Amino acid sequence: MKKGEENSKGVDVGSNSNSDPKFRLSFWEVTAASTVVLGFLFGLLGVYLTMPASDYSFLKLPRNLEDLQILRDHLESYTSDYTAQVLVGYCVVYIFMQTFMIPGTVFMSLLAGSLFGVFRGVALVVFTATAGASSCYFLSKLIGRPIVFSLWPDKLKFFQAQVAKRKQGLLNYMLFLRLTPTLPNTFINFASPIVDVPYHIFFLATVIGLIPAAFVTVRAGLALGELQSVGDLYDFQSIATLFFIGVVSITPTLVRNNNS
Repeated sequence: MKKGEENSKGVDVGSNSNSDPKFRLSFWEVTAASTVVLGFLFGLLGVYLTMPASDYSFLKLPRNLEDLQILRDHLESYTSDYTAQVLVGYCVVYIFMQTFMIPGTVFMSLLAGSLFGVFRGVALVVFTATAGASSCYFLSKLIGRPIVFSLWPDKLKFFQAQVAKRKQGLLNYMLFLRLTPTLPNTFINFASPIVDVPYHIFFLATVIGLIPAAFVTVRAGLALGELQSVGDLYDFQSIATLFFIGVVSITPTLVRNNNS
């Protein structure tokens, strides 16, 4: 295969990414990424400074249900009087976590249900998750190539092959990935620009595909005190439902491929 033909088909996942000059980050790329980080930090600082004087030692990213319940108990007293600050703070934190692949967004989704109810909570989670995924997409487009090659070489090869094979039904395939645990959402966010998934396809699949899982998690947040572990969120019925929706979403693509 000629070099020009190889490049026209996308990323060569078999090449040595560390030795290729195109994988080196330029000064401007590092500067842009640092600016994103500083923007999030200044946003959080602005929210913090507009809150009333109090002991905010409880404010930390929840790592377990106990941390989440403590955070919920304290924030409930602020949500009614300082709704805007709590909403902005929640959005900034969630988007920051999604952008930089920080684990724990499931706890933030539970918190949305506990503080804002099902419908507002689902809307909030879908909005912030989509914004965070989009932010991660564009950050990866800028500096993500060496990272994704280093962290997920096998997954990247699989994902690239599937995307190349399903160009005619890519939206259905991306919906399937969002609805099922075939590939982690973190990986999808970061790898999509590397394997040339168009942003409009990525965006639509994210907005639509995250709704069912967001509904399950947010609804569980209403009974936060009854949860014993994160595993309680997804019973057999919930998982089976998500898989069914995922299979339905990809069926048109499978039928089209069989008929072609």
